[in-house]
Amino acid sequence: MAIALVTGTSTGIGLATAVSLARSGHSVYATMRNPVSGGSEISAIKEKEGLPITLLALDVDSDQSVREAFAQVGRVDVLVNNAGVAAHASVEEMPVAEFKRIMETNFFGALRCIQAVLPGMRERRSGIIVNVTSVAGRIAGGSQGAYSASKWALEALSESLACEVKAFGIRVAIVEPGVIATPIFGKERVEGSSIYPHERRLNAFYRAALRNRVSPYVVGEAIRDIVANGDSKLRHPVGPDAQPIIDSRARVTDEKWVDSQTVSDEAWAERLSRSFGMKIELE
Repeated sequence: MAIALVTGTSTGIGLATAVSLARSGHSVYATMRNPVSGGSEISAIKEKEGLPITLLALDVDSDQSVREAFAQVGRVDVLVNNAGVAAHASVEEMPVAEFKRIMETNFFGALRCIQAVLPGMRERRSGIIVNVTSVAGRIAGGSQGAYSASKWALEALSESLACEVKAFGIRVAIVEPGVIATPIFGKERVEGSSIYPHERRLNAFYRAALRNRVSPYVVGEAIRDIVANGDSKLRHPVGPDAQPIIDSRARVTDEKWVDSQTVSDEAWAERLSRSFGMKIELE
């Protein structure tokens, strides 16, 4: 069994991934900024099921925290870069500091961890790096500029990395969840007044999608299977809506995609309702 380190495990996909890997017998380091305040849920699961999980403090935004955590762990066979933040606003209205905050965690945080594990994996000529992006790493709509930019960047990094490390026996996998029922939606998206309609529309889409709740364990178990199956597939859309969302974008030209974002609220809602079989209600 492998030694796995998963970032961002206090809730959601990170927690589900750590638990899924541990249930399969892997020794898991479940990391988060503050295990004392954020580790109660995963600690309870660990104790109840007797799982091989060790909680560890790790702030992916900090060079020092990453160095100290990986030095404490030592060998890492599986790295799952899951830690992430989200915020939505128009490019004009989002402060540059917020763009930097999102990029710091979603992109540079993953990069720090990748650079920390690569020397050991390369020397052993084995290892798996799983980077959790999003369908928003393949598609960018209005109000998603900062978040999609961070996920597109991580997708590009992952593809480049895969080219570099395959000769050393290291696998890279990109996991692209659709809309998953995790706290990231409630924590970050606070709708404000805007001259643009796109954030309000995005909120309506998420509300509709979350009526059919998809457990984060769908993603955790998919990552468990990626670790187990040994194949070299790079991109893995996960969740019932992930591939349909990606396909819906691929079917139209760039120009038609942009035009579709400029129609009236009613036309926009009707199109999405027809495409995904869900009732979109704008507030």
